[in-house]
Amino acid sequence: MGNRVAREDFEWVYTEQPHTQRRKEILAKYPEIKTLMGPDPHLKWIVSGMVFTQFLACYLVKNLSWKWIFFWAYAFGGCINHSLTLAIHDISHNVAFGNKQAKWNRWFAIFANLPVGIPYSASFKKYHIDHHRYLGGDSLDVDIPTDFEGWFFCTPLRKLLWLFLQPFFYSLRPLYVNPKAITRMEIFNAIVQFSVDLTIYYLWGLKPIIYLIAGTILCMGLHPISGHFIAEHYMFLKGYETYSYYGPLNWLTFNVGYHMEHHDFPSIPGCKLPMVKKIAAEYYDNLPYHQSWIRVLWDFVFDDSISPYSRVKRKCKLAKEN
Repeated sequence: MGNRVAREDFEWVYTEQPHTQRRKEILAKYPEIKTLMGPDPHLKWIVSGMVFTQFLACYLVKNLSWKWIFFWAYAFGGCINHSLTLAIHDISHNVAFGNKQAKWNRWFAIFANLPVGIPYSASFKKYHIDHHRYLGGDSLDVDIPTDFEGWFFCTPLRKLLWLFLQPFFYSLRPLYVNPKAITRMEIFNAIVQFSVDLTIYYLWGLKPIIYLIAGTILCMGLHPISGHFIAEHYMFLKGYETYSYYGPLNWLTFNVGYHMEHHDFPSIPGCKLPMVKKIAAEYYDNLPYHQSWIRVLWDFVFDDSISPYSRVKRKCKLAKEN
């Protein structure tokens, strides 16, 4: 890898996203895949265990020195927090309690948000719908970097900095690219989050708060798990805009690596996505996929042809809301 021509713009395409057609073909051939749709009965218990593990960790770190606060934030707590953000991703598709209990999913996502330290689950839900509906959509899919990011973060050192700052770009980019009105659920999310943060501070001081928030920022930045941010939709091969990863880190990330399968069937919970690949193997086995998220990060930094510009963009017509 390396020494290939650097990109100076996004990859503009004039076709619809591939997932819509593939979904139709797979369902026509394998209608039994519909039985995989619906809630994951184990998700709420796994997430609850992770949340309470972090609350216990808050108590355990309250008297540690600052160097150990940051060590455990990166090596342990941040991994849990990043995993929780991916649980929130799954919950945003109503797979915790099902589509008929949509509000329960929203409230549970706010509960899963608590160790992250910063309110974001309600905002994520609001924008993530657009990522699926308008994949690659100019000014609609806020998962795509801005022109400034593509232009500025073009050298290995700058790309390394961009990876480190990813949490900030992901949280602030929607406000610039596609600002939306604040919802009641977002206000509720913030009130609950800051109330719990203040309670932790009152009980155990500042160090547990720093442990939670630092873990979130560090492990959503330059960290092996964060390879999924780049692996999912950055165009490593021309003509392919979504990639899966089938390695062991899926165990920690609710199978977010099965990303082609997820975009084909977003209402199927992560735990059942491997079954989609198994049932419809001929649709996935010949598509390119990543074998290592760490290798993805390495290639992103040191391959001149890969940068924040390495994304497919398309013009999308805004769908009418019912």
